Amino acid sequence: MPAILSIRDLCKTYDDGFEALKSITLDIEEGEILALLGPNGAGKTTLISTICGITTPTTGSVSVGGHDILTSYRAARAMIGLVPQEVALEPFERVINTVRLSRGLFGKPRNDAHIEDILRKLSLWDKKDSQLSMLSGGMKRRVLIAKALSHEPRVLFLDEPTAGVDVELRKDMWDIVADLKSSGVTIILTTHYIEEAEAIADHVGIITKGELLLVEDKAKLMAQLGQKQIEVQVSEVITSVPDALQDHALELTPSGEALIYTYDTRAERTGITKLLNDIAAAGLILRDVQTRQSSLEDIFVGLVSGEKS
Repeated sequence: MPAILSIRDLCKTYDDGFEALKSITLDIEEGEILALLGPNGAGKTTLISTICGITTPTTGSVSVGGHDILTSYRAARAMIGLVPQEVALEPFERVINTVRLSRGLFGKPRNDAHIEDILRKLSLWDKKDSQLSMLSGGMKRRVLIAKALSHEPRVLFLDEPTAGVDVELRKDMWDIVADLKSSGVTIILTTHYIEEAEAIADHVGIITKGELLLVEDKAKLMAQLGQKQIEVQVSEVITSVPDALQDHALELTPSGEALIYTYDTRAERTGITKLLNDIAAAGLILRDVQTRQSSLEDIFVGLVSGEKS
């Protein structure tokens, strides 16, 4: 299947010499959800702004649905919906008029049925005649999504869409994204919430200092880079790892009540059986054993810091 969004060697350098994007190359297939993770200043918003035509690239190319963002700007932009990070809405305008206007700006004919459908899906229909100034922060973010969807885009960019909203509303937004995906919309999401990427993304991209470190299937990424830990709790407090267990590279918890063993899930042998036998041989009595899988957050932190978790 051809990529609906294709980026090749995209660079953005500002007049002061700062390189915001460094040779980004990326293909995104139709109907995919890509979560783009990175610390503040990593280049996430610059990348989105460049694709959407807000910022002009220094070098490289981007095409959306086969339309180049520079030579076929209108056709490319018509395929894109953008939910910006900042909430900027006309405070005294009414919800339904704001969404209708956004559709009209893309030259689309009036379609009240489509606007109603969007507002209902976003739980905004009962607020359609409300002034935007009367809405909560979460509802205003829903309006931003409605505006972005008003002209029926095939690619939707969500730049920190759940920043500043409560947990319940965040999960509602995840459901909205899932519904959009089921209708074939391609979604690129930037987020600081690792659990957001873990919950809804198909693929995860990690960007830092303007460079795309990797793009990988979420499950595959966690299987390849994720590690498991086993925490062996002992019946008595110990002050150091016994000499007989030094070969296992164990860590002693600060309380002295447990030993932490980290192992690679891909390895042919995990070494757990030998570890438990050696613990018994060392005279330690087990009180409990717990396992923990590395999360996407662990992996992200490890990659950004230059080492695998």
